[in-house]
Amino acid sequence: MEITGKIKKIDETKTYGASGFRKREMVVTTDEQYPQMLQVEFVQDKCDLLNTYQVGEDVKVSINLRGREWINPEGEAKYFNAIQGWRIEKLQAGTSEVPPVAAADAFEPATTVSDAEPDDLPF
Repeated sequence: MEITGKIKKIDETKTYGASGFRKREMVVTTDEQYPQMLQVEFVQDKCDLLNTYQVGEDVKVSINLRGREWINPEGEAKYFNAIQGWRIEKLQAGTSEVPPVAAADAFEPATTVSDAEPDDLPF
């Protein structure tokens, strides 16, 4: 999945535990009718991807959605979701997100049907 928007905030890399787990978070404001401020986390070696980016830049971020379950001390299940980034690209000013589609008359219609492929449709 991908999200596009403007970088609102980039945090410093934080290290957790004896294993040295690293996490860095950023906030992207989407460019929609109702803009959303989405927090995206980058973990381990992906933290370094944010080193060359600055607040205010337009970006496209490739993401995965992550979810986990936690059982609290009362035995109730709680669920948490995260947006995890794994790639980020700068967008050029005026870049369209929708790729151009060729005109219908740019395609040549089929004129013959080949008997090489049998018709195996049941209807």
